[in-house]
Amino acid sequence: MVCLFLLRMVRSHALLLRMSLACAMYLVADTVFAQAAQEAAPSSAELALPSIKITPARIGPGAKTSMMLAAARAGNRIVAVGEHGVVLLSDSDGQVFRQAKSVPVSSTLNSVNFVDAKVGWAVGHWGAILKTIDGGETWKLQRSDVKVDQPLFSVYFKNEHEGWAVGLWSLLLSTRDGGATWNSVSLPKPPGASKADRNLFCIFPDRSGGLAISAERGTIVRSEDDGKTWAYVDTGYKGSLWAGTVLDEGTWLAGGLRGSILRSTDQGQSWQASQTGTKSSITQIIQTEDGAVMATGLDGVVLTSRDKGLTFSTAQRPDRADITAAVIAPGGKLVAFSMGGPLKSGSAASE
Repeated sequence: MVCLFLLRMVRSHALLLRMSLACAMYLVADTVFAQAAQEAAPSSAELALPSIKITPARIGPGAKTSMMLAAARAGNRIVAVGEHGVVLLSDSDGQVFRQAKSVPVSSTLNSVNFVDAKVGWAVGHWGAILKTIDGGETWKLQRSDVKVDQPLFSVYFKNEHEGWAVGLWSLLLSTRDGGATWNSVSLPKPPGASKADRNLFCIFPDRSGGLAISAERGTIVRSEDDGKTWAYVDTGYKGSLWAGTVLDEGTWLAGGLRGSILRSTDQGQSWQASQTGTKSSITQIIQTEDGAVMATGLDGVVLTSRDKGLTFSTAQRPDRADITAAVIAPGGKLVAFSMGGPLKSGSAASE
């Protein structure tokens, strides 16, 4: 509920407000109130809201124009998740989409991750964690907390058993049994802070068995021992980092506000700014099968790099639709999503 009016005045934050309402309600790290927010991060009690009843997502034609916030591959299938618990599936390289048969929550879903063509997880508001074992057709609720809306922003599973989910105000959960039980992980205090209070936006693996999380205030949180212990890396950037990935050959990339993409060639120890040629905030970074790097962002921006993220060429959709999520289809093309559903040649794909 903090500074909603001011957040709406800033275009990038206006999108992020809708992309993750709970985050925007409490996240002001990239506004003039950043320091105040840092010193007075809400406690769980302050975040507590009236208890609500979890209801299933509605099945209907409006789902295909819902705001989608994340997408992943489940084998040859594309699975996208978004507002109102909508899950969309495509078995045609993103040409047509249909709604999943059963989703147990109607709250916003922010992230989705699959370990194979059948088994995957999605996370979102009210701390919801969902699991599917049939490629996204049906989902079961593994965890939620309707007393405190501490949303989860990202999920990653190493295999069918080991997984992690991250979210608002340093919320970090782990499982070793495929999500049957989830344990809260206490992060150390960031340097100069009185408590762990960073918003954690995207968790991703490195190429040596470790984990990394892109976070607010230019922070990378990393673990070199399979999530047992965590440490902070200061990238030198002061804005939020919404996306991150590690390339096949080991280069680390993190992207965020105002077109910023940061690059590390020493396993995240030091960082340099890449040349992006845009001020549009970055929403996702993906490596394609041929080794290229693609980054998507607001204003319909699509960036491509052929030199491991050092420099990028810039393209822009004619309609300048804000790209909220993207995935590489089995055929190799980029399939993008927006606040109005899947994007196809400037319009939403439909069945």
